[in-house]
Amino acid sequence: MNPKIAFVTNFPDAADVAREMTPRGFDLVVVPGGSAEYREAMAEAEYLVGFVAGLVKKELFEISPKLRLVQLLSAGYDESDLEAARAASVPVCNNGGANSTAVSEHAILLMLAVSRQLVRQHKSVAAGNWRGNQTPRVHEARDKTIGIIGLGTIGKKTARLAQAFGMRVIYYDIARLPEEQEDLLNVRFRLLRELLGEADVVSLHTPLNPSTRHLIGADELALMKPSAILVNTARGPVVDEAALHKALVDGTISAAGLDVFDQEPPEPDNPLFTLDNVILTAHLAGPTFESNTARVRNAFDNVQRVARGEEPLWIVPELLD
Repeated sequence: MNPKIAFVTNFPDAADVAREMTPRGFDLVVVPGGSAEYREAMAEAEYLVGFVAGLVKKELFEISPKLRLVQLLSAGYDESDLEAARAASVPVCNNGGANSTAVSEHAILLMLAVSRQLVRQHKSVAAGNWRGNQTPRVHEARDKTIGIIGLGTIGKKTARLAQAFGMRVIYYDIARLPEEQEDLLNVRFRLLRELLGEADVVSLHTPLNPSTRHLIGADELALMKPSAILVNTARGPVVDEAALHKALVDGTISAAGLDVFDQEPPEPDNPLFTLDNVILTAHLAGPTFESNTARVRNAFDNVQRVARGEEPLWIVPELLD
């Protein structure tokens, strides 16, 4: 009997790619997370692959006696019970940067869309107003400073894209780069408060953990320029959403581009929805056709590594302690 891979996803494209890319010698079963079919599959599955962070809890390991690997298709793993995984001696791995291009492009997309008031212009033209009574004030990226908080794989790619637009790049990360690496990337380290005061655009690329929850709150927003833009493609709770709403209403900062929220999906009466200086997307920075392929490729590579008796790649840092 071939070893079984249980594949969990809400994205049909990802499931189709998985079926096409399943390695020889493995059986793939695509199941809805938490369903009866899922529980049945996990009784025999050796590998769990998919958008499964909310399923990585004590119960998973109780119903999966043969489980050898939890392979996330997401970069984030904040909903995973890592202590339960540690107790079960099952590695949990994220996606190896497979969505890093997609997310970095989306961060720049939000920055440009906000800077050029893209949605407002679209609505005006679609309403037959052409330019209306006043040409909107829009801004170029060139010669602006972008402050990247979290210079991991996504942060580095965002830095390179920003530099292609002629932007200066500063960054804050608890894992500061050696100076020679900063030189190669053409980035410069700043303390968090320095970065917030200096940057024209602040782009967030940190994981969500106790140290980053509400990393950007009222005090931090107050340090930013009144003309500054906040972009968040990381995790919603990295920002104090109520403080951000107040800062946007009061003019503490100019605008924001958000792909993530405190609660997902957000409530229909979320006050951010009423603001015209915010552009919002539905936590869709990562899932592109291309990244779905890269995610599955990385996942099945790791499955085959474990099957060969090798250490998997991209084990989440907390399980390496």
